[in-house]
Amino acid sequence: MSGHSKFANIKHKKERNDSAKGKIFTKLGREIAVCVKEGGADPNANSRLKDLIAKAKSNNMPNDTIDRSIKKAAGDLNAVNYEMVSYEGYGPNGIAIIVDALTDNKNRTASNVRNAFTKGYGNVGTQGCVSFMFDKRGQIIIDKEECDMAADDIMMIALDAGAEDFSEEEDSFEVFTDPDTFSVVREALEKAKIPMAQAEVVTMIPQTWVELKDEKDLKNMQKILDLLDEDDDVQEVYHNWDE
Repeated sequence: MSGHSKFANIKHKKERNDSAKGKIFTKLGREIAVCVKEGGADPNANSRLKDLIAKAKSNNMPNDTIDRSIKKAAGDLNAVNYEMVSYEGYGPNGIAIIVDALTDNKNRTASNVRNAFTKGYGNVGTQGCVSFMFDKRGQIIIDKEECDMAADDIMMIALDAGAEDFSEEEDSFEVFTDPDTFSVVREALEKAKIPMAQAEVVTMIPQTWVELKDEKDLKNMQKILDLLDEDDDVQEVYHNWDE
């Protein structure tokens, strides 16, 4: 896989979210609640929950907050009525955008997502209109500043555990997996005490990236992303904008 690191953007996003950790934790708690309802509260018997715990930790969610989210969901299963919805569309200059949301009101969420696209002069399309431009992968990002292990050693641990690809970027190492083998690879890295800045069971990796040079397009694209980021229902946003 070609090395096109987005870690600088990820770090920026994390720094920006440090002032709104409660919002991030709420979204993670919602994911955990749905996961517990579907597969139970024991991470040893619910591999998806184990992966979500790793994701929460990579977002600096405290262990006691994670435990409370699991216990709350386990003790109140009937109250967990969120469902996953996905939207696809286009931003300025044909930028491909995928929005994943967890919602208890699909009409509200659809309206908010459509509003975000409209205000940024984009438009929501039909299911499948842009997802073919992305590859579904598990992705683990390791911040070079937090890891003193040699690149070759990390790569061998990851590949031996079943990773599909390894990339060294300017500020990070990136490990790509099939979503089905993500857990095994993540656990191998954890066992080797390799810190993970991001751990996503499923992420959408763009096959190509698109630059925006017009100032108006740049502002409109950022407006779409900011409005989606502010929506509590929105869990993840994927796009092929080369920021």
